[in-house]
Amino acid sequence: MAEAFVALGGNVGDVRATLDRAIAEFCDGETVRLCARSSDYKTPPWGVTDQAPFVNAVIAVTTSLRPHDLLRRAEQCERALGRNRGLERRWGPRPIDIDLLTYDDLVLIDKHLILPHPYMLERAFVLVPLAEIAPGQAITGIKVSDALTRVDAAGIAKLPPR
Repeated sequence: MAEAFVALGGNVGDVRATLDRAIAEFCDGETVRLCARSSDYKTPPWGVTDQAPFVNAVIAVTTSLRPHDLLRRAEQCERALGRNRGLERRWGPRPIDIDLLTYDDLVLIDKHLILPHPYMLERAFVLVPLAEIAPGQAITGIKVSDALTRVDAAGIAKLPPR
């Protein structure tokens, strides 16, 4: 079984309910098992700033799926929850976004998937929830807690449990 970290977020509809449904669908308990889930965080929009704030979370899973199969699972979950990547603006509003952050220590670069995620160490909306569940995790030789000290986390707020 491989260990993977997965980021989830969205800013359209009841995002917290959508995150819960996405995690339940993504983690079937057999080929993908949930190991840890961060709190939900309200985060400012990134990239395209003239939109509603996002809610973001990170999960740790173990999986028997290969990386591209895990990516397909994420994309299927997105579609099932109303995301249509072909009709949306890049970095714009969306009901759900599921990104593979890491898969064991694998470094992979191809036209469909880059691991570890190429921008994860630059994005506070990923690092804050990831640091909650895996502060000592090293990614490309950098501990998550150290990477978090290098980004601006202003405007990110931990949401209370539901």
